[in-house]
Amino acid sequence: MARMAQWERVTRETRIRASVELDGEGNSDVRTGIGFFDHMLVLLARHALIDLTVEAEGDLEVDAHHTVEDTGIVLGKLVGQALGDKAGILRYGYASIPMDEALATAAIDLSGRPYLRFDATFAYGRVGAFDTGLAEEFFRALTTQAGITLHLSCVNAGNDHHAIEALFKAFARALREAVEPDPRNPGVPSTKGVL
Repeated sequence: MARMAQWERVTRETRIRASVELDGEGNSDVRTGIGFFDHMLVLLARHALIDLTVEAEGDLEVDAHHTVEDTGIVLGKLVGQALGDKAGILRYGYASIPMDEALATAAIDLSGRPYLRFDATFAYGRVGAFDTGLAEEFFRALTTQAGITLHLSCVNAGNDHHAIEALFKAFARALREAVEPDPRNPGVPSTKGVL
C-alpha cells in the first residue's frame, strides 16, 4: 500500500500545494519563491528518500515567514496522513550530520505527541532572503501537524548556511529511519496498541 498524501492549503496569506510519498527515491519539485528554502526542501527529500512536490505562493512582499511556516504545516499534515496508523514502522530515528564546522543531531519519535526541542543559534540574521529564525518556525509547524517529537540541535562555528543545512539533513536522515518498515514487527510499535 502506497504511503503518500497530497493537499492544498489556501489562506489569505499563502497557497500551498504539496505531495509526499514516503517510499520514494528522493525526487523533488519545489518552488516556494525563497531560493535557500527551496534548497533545504530539495535536500530534505533527497536525504529522507521521500518524493516531494511543493508549490507555494505567499505574501513574500511582507516577508518569508508565512510561506515557510505554512509549508511546514502542509508537510507535517502530509507526513501524518501518509503514515496512516503507523503499523509496521520503526517509529524512532536518529542522525548526527556534520556540515564542515557545523554538527547537527536529530532524534525523532513518531509518537503522535507533537513536541519540538530546537537548540541552535545563528551568527547572522539571514542566509540569502531566508531569515535564520524561520528554520525553527518550519520545524515547529511540521512537528505539530505530524505529531512528531523532535529534538534538533546544532553546534555552529559561524556559518549559518552550513548550520541550517546540517539541521535539515539530520532531520531528513532521522525521518528516513523512523518511517522505515520494521520487518520484525508488523504491528503498531507501542504497548498501547495505537500511536
